[in-house]
Amino acid sequence: MALFQAFRAVRPASEKAEKVAALPYDVVSREEAREIGEKNPESFLHIDRAEMDLDPETDLYDPMVYQKARENLDRFQKEGILIQDEKPNYYLYELIRKGRSQTGIVGVSSIDDYMNGVIKKHELTREDKEQDRIRHVDVCDANTGPIFLACRYPAELLTLMEEWKNAHAPVYDFTSDDEITHRVWVVDEEEKIRTIHSLFGGISSIYIADGHHRAASAVKVGQKRRAEHPDYTGKEEFNFFLSVVFPYDQLTILPYHRIVKDIKGMEPKAFIGSMKFNFELMAMPGFPCKPVEKHCFGLYVDGEWFHLKAYPDIYAGKDSVGQLDVSILQDKVLGPVLGISDPRTDERIRFMGGNHRLKDLAAAADETGGAAFAMYPTSMEELMTIADEGKLMPPKSTWFEPKLRSGLFIHKLSDLMPEALWIFYKMVRKILRKSLQIAHICPVRYKYILSKRERGFFMTNEQYYDCIQPYQNACSDHARQA
Repeated sequence: MALFQAFRAVRPASEKAEKVAALPYDVVSREEAREIGEKNPESFLHIDRAEMDLDPETDLYDPMVYQKARENLDRFQKEGILIQDEKPNYYLYELIRKGRSQTGIVGVSSIDDYMNGVIKKHELTREDKEQDRIRHVDVCDANTGPIFLACRYPAELLTLMEEWKNAHAPVYDFTSDDEITHRVWVVDEEEKIRTIHSLFGGISSIYIADGHHRAASAVKVGQKRRAEHPDYTGKEEFNFFLSVVFPYDQLTILPYHRIVKDIKGMEPKAFIGSMKFNFELMAMPGFPCKPVEKHCFGLYVDGEWFHLKAYPDIYAGKDSVGQLDVSILQDKVLGPVLGISDPRTDERIRFMGGNHRLKDLAAAADETGGAAFAMYPTSMEELMTIADEGKLMPPKSTWFEPKLRSGLFIHKLSDLMPEALWIFYKMVRKILRKSLQIAHICPVRYKYILSKRERGFFMTNEQYYDCIQPYQNACSDHARQA
């Protein structure tokens, strides 16, 4: 069963949220990030794409990039752009695109759930992309981008979310440049927090919708911290990673189109003719072809659009992966006809998200004299079935829209003081102000805090000294009295 916890989010001050919020690092190019950063000094891309603040010739994976990200994160907190909540909360995050709403719960997921298969994946990851985010998370000591998860929500959880939204004002409410509305509520009542935690404890499977590389990287950083702290308890923050879990049936998957650089030296007519062995072929002169059902494709080549419909016998009897449209295209066209055996690494193929128009596909194909394939979107049911079976989809099978914004929630990995210790500290400080009669316990507590600090479990330096000062003072007074 799933372990999904509340946490003390580092998040924007209310008036800063719109400026801070940024698209995920992996959907913004280096040039786009630099342009955004120059216009907006408070954009979270200064942290997620910190190379924008270095020499343009700096290698993307240079250690300076990750150090700059940490510096910018610390600066944002010091300047009050980002503020950390005093106690663990859950957060509701609603996105509205074209009148369609989806609301998820923001919390932290267990790395053990990822490793044990409670959190299920459906795509392979690339080592180079993993290493980039591992370094980023490790140096920043934080999960800076949320993992986009989905599951079957129990009715009680859906009701709780709607009641909370109706009864409370959002702390953030803005519409981004791409006309996506973003709203956030803080769920800070202890009874509701316990209920959410309990309800997630009854969910057996959670699915990665988007963010496979971020998830894998976060887990590996957690494993690294465990190796560095062999006496870990499992409750430390590095055992968890930042997540937003949505009801699966609220999500929108758009197609992920394919563009091929060339048609392998064939004449366009010969290439089009090769389709007839596996597809019903229909010319669509003057009309961009958008597939309207499963197993159908739009083909653009040499200035013309065609509609392809796969013959049933080429996918009948196939498993859940083999019946995917992306698999059919790969098995019957990209591989045998165009010689693209591995779309993950072949430089002749590129991918374009379904938020682009079909004329953008055609223009991209015309640039190199290649071809474009307009796809029908994979469904959430297909995604979950494949993940449940422990299988993997071909690369770039899904494009989720809208994209979650980075910067609205950050999860610190090691400098969070446990709530219980905060309560204890405040209680003792209050008592110390009135009397030094309990000073004899302070040396023990002092040593405990020091031991925890040395093990790297919590606290910024500021928090540490603020916490320890009353004990230092009390111990000094106790020694003088003795």
